[in-house]
Amino acid sequence: MTLPAHTLLTTNPALFEPLPAGAAFKFSIKDLFDVAGEVTTAGSKVLQGAPAAKADAVAVARLKAAGGVAVGRTNMSEFAFSGVGWNPHFGTPHNPLAPASPARVTGGSSSGAASSVSAGLAAIGLGSDTGGSLRIPAALCDLVGFKSTARLVPTAGVLPLSPSLDTVGAITHDVATAIRAHEILAARRVPRARKALNQYRIAIADNVFFDGIGEETGRIWQQAVQTLTNAGLKIVRIQLPELSEISAINQAGGFSPIESYRWHKNLIAVQQEAYDPRVAKRILLGSLASDVDYAQLLAHRADWMLRVSHKLSDFDAVLSPTVPIAAPTIDSLASDDDEFFRVNALLLRNPSIVNLLDGCAIALPPNLMLWQASLHDDAILNLALAVEAALSS
Repeated sequence: MTLPAHTLLTTNPALFEPLPAGAAFKFSIKDLFDVAGEVTTAGSKVLQGAPAAKADAVAVARLKAAGGVAVGRTNMSEFAFSGVGWNPHFGTPHNPLAPASPARVTGGSSSGAASSVSAGLAAIGLGSDTGGSLRIPAALCDLVGFKSTARLVPTAGVLPLSPSLDTVGAITHDVATAIRAHEILAARRVPRARKALNQYRIAIADNVFFDGIGEETGRIWQQAVQTLTNAGLKIVRIQLPELSEISAINQAGGFSPIESYRWHKNLIAVQQEAYDPRVAKRILLGSLASDVDYAQLLAHRADWMLRVSHKLSDFDAVLSPTVPIAAPTIDSLASDDDEFFRVNALLLRNPSIVNLLDGCAIALPPNLMLWQASLHDDAILNLALAVEAALSS
């Protein structure tokens, strides 16, 4: 089975030339990225005594070269291992959209990145996305989070969680800034399609994405879809039975525990007590997987990606809720591990499908996610501009 030619981005070399420096802008740096002369702690006490980085991560260097002024590091889930944004070491960022009491989570793992943008401290919150870590906080904070096709942005100088899934990207206030951030990070230009909304054809997959959806979240979703339909967007309802295969594909634990355990194996053997116990528990799941399990995971994913990509090839994008629930309170997750892992899994469920697909996706208010298979980035970004305009008119 081969994919249609239109799934590929243009390979015109001119589009991949470094972008000229523009007007100065402020950006924050998730504590997963190297900054020359600073220690990258990844939101953990385990690495506080590690050597300082000798050079900036590629993403940091590119933002600086384009006129970016770094305003500081942002907090995160320890080692990027949570969609909640929980951090028992340095505090869990409070959701800026929620009342001060009861405080609610920002979402993670790029929790501080979302806070910095929401508070107006930065135009771009530099972060990463392994299972939704840009899109979850964007959704919970009414911001924009773009996860590109992973290979488009270098991960050099970024502490890994799962190299098979890790993606570098940004959280911003609007789609135009998201496009600019991607152009800088990927060192490529995004051609503007300038198509009207009624020229796009998208799918809504009626299974999995809506399981357990909250009443208010569902109401907001229905209103947004109706607005887009009224604006002329062509929507086709489909089923994706392939999504029911994900549990079987990940039966050995999935990429994140297996690949993170390889990185943490020696550290966690001597410093497990210094880890967030919830993070340590998930990392140690990777110790149970064999090399055969990992090889099978890679093979099953490759086959699944090909089948799902082919099924979506007739559409410009798929539309779904980014997350099925509103931001939970911090107190509700503080001492109840079962509730924490239930909420964490629910927040990660929808966006992580795109990571497994090696796809691209953008989260934009109100809690909408536009996504497709790999290398549809330009179509997704141009469609997001049209959707944003329709919802704000």
